[in-house]
Amino acid sequence: MLLAIDTATAYMSLALHDDQRVIAESTWVSPNNHTVELAPAVHAMLVRAGIAIDALTALAVAIGPGSYSALRIGVSFAKAVAAARELPLIGMTTLDILSASQHRYPGELIPTAQAGRGRVIAARYTWNAVINRWTRAELMQNWEWAALIAAIEQRATPTWVTGEIDADAEHAVAAANAPITLVDTGSRLRRAGYLASEALVQLRASADARSQFLPAALVPIYIKSI
Repeated sequence: MLLAIDTATAYMSLALHDDQRVIAESTWVSPNNHTVELAPAVHAMLVRAGIAIDALTALAVAIGPGSYSALRIGVSFAKAVAAARELPLIGMTTLDILSASQHRYPGELIPTAQAGRGRVIAARYTWNAVINRWTRAELMQNWEWAALIAAIEQRATPTWVTGEIDADAEHAVAAANAPITLVDTGSRLRRAGYLASEALVQLRASADARSQFLPAALVPIYIKSI
C-alpha cells in the first residue's frame, strides 16, 4: 500500500494506491493551512479506506518546485513517516506529476505550478512516442507570466498550458500572439493519484527499493526567480 502526498503549493492532494488501483484520493485548496491540515487528512483517508498505517509499504511525495513553506511541510512529513517505518520514499517533481496526467496534444506542453507573488514554475515538455509520455525538454524556471508567454511566442509552436493558472494568466494567454491553448480546467488539477501511479512504476523497476529510495536522501527542489 503506497501513500502519496503533495503539498507543494496552495493545492494539497493525497492518495492511496494498493498496487492495482487508486483506492482513495483527495485534492483541495489549502492556503496557509498545510501544517494543521496534513496529518489529520492523512489519518482521515486511512480510516475511510479501512487501512492501518502499519499496512503502508511505501510513500511518495511531491518534491517541488513550488512554495517554499508549503513544500517543506509535505516533504518533512513524508520523510518522518518513511524513516520511522523504514519504508522507501519516492520523490517526483510537481511538473512531472502534471505531465503524467496529460494525453498527447498536437505540439508542446507546459505544466505550471504556483511559485508565489504571481509567479509560476514552468518548463517545456515534448511528446516521446517511444514511451508514449511527455518528457521535459528544458530546465524548470521561475517565471512571470508575461515573460513565459513571450518565450512561447518566440517559438511559435502550438503549445498547451496546464497546471495552476489564475484569472490574470488566463487573460494574458487569451491576448497572446501565439498558438497557446489552456488545457480544460478539470485536467489542470495536480493529483496525488498520478504521483502514486508513477512512484509505483519506479518501485517495480527497482532491484532494491529500500536502499534506492532512502528517506534521508530525498531533497526538495527550490527554484528562485530569474
